[in-house]
Amino acid sequence: MIYSILLTSMLLLQPLALESPVAIAPRHGGIYVVAHRGVHSGIPENTLAAFRKAIEVGADFVEIDVRETKDKQLVSVHNHEVDAYTKDAVGAVQNYTLAELKAMDIGGRVGEEWKEERIPTLEEILELCHDKIGIYLDFKYADMEDVVALIRKYDMTDKVIWYVGGLYLRQLIKHCPECVPMPDPGAERNLQRILDTVKPKIVASTWRHISESFVKTCHDAGALVIVDDGGPETWDSLLAWGVDGIQSDDVEALIEHLREYKQGDASVESDTD
Repeated sequence: MIYSILLTSMLLLQPLALESPVAIAPRHGGIYVVAHRGVHSGIPENTLAAFRKAIEVGADFVEIDVRETKDKQLVSVHNHEVDAYTKDAVGAVQNYTLAELKAMDIGGRVGEEWKEERIPTLEEILELCHDKIGIYLDFKYADMEDVVALIRKYDMTDKVIWYVGGLYLRQLIKHCPECVPMPDPGAERNLQRILDTVKPKIVASTWRHISESFVKTCHDAGALVIVDDGGPETWDSLLAWGVDGIQSDDVEALIEHLREYKQGDASVESDTD
């Protein structure tokens, strides 16, 4: 009897077997692992070095932040301004040309060995990630048609999930019906409206807003759920609620946690045989 109860409990931790809209299978216990700004422990975030590390450790997606430069080039920078990343300049990303941004040292603040790291272009990221890892694209500010054209150029429309809302969400649906939007409804009270109007195959959320009922509502509507964690202490709750993916700054620890979780699941099943 006790083994039956344990098995039922472990099965409740398994993500729902919904069809994924992306051509990427989760490699860690059925849970997508998203490397927030790449793997950046000791590495400058949102750089090609951080994305290479994410590929190396086996993440399923890298999260990038797409913005437009003064000369209409596409780059990945999280903040609206460059102030936090370099001593070479201050002000908004869109006030600088690509050449000016490329002249900035954004790695030296992390370590001398990273001083040659530069703000990456979207094309450089796609060249690196193509056939190696998926992309969680946080759309900040850019020309939607230009971004879609690059994604299509690298044949990655089924390997990119778009964190996008409002006017940009409508533009994405218009210009790329085959792309995979991932709206974030914020508070749970907004969720049903998003599910009814957008009918997304993936919904984004954060530890602040996620709950067991949030996940169930999404799953009942046929949508996967990918969540920004609130640190390692939130992982067990997220798994218990059945989320389908976790975005984290602690990628290697998360992968190890999922490995142990999967082994524990297998151990319970073995004990019930």
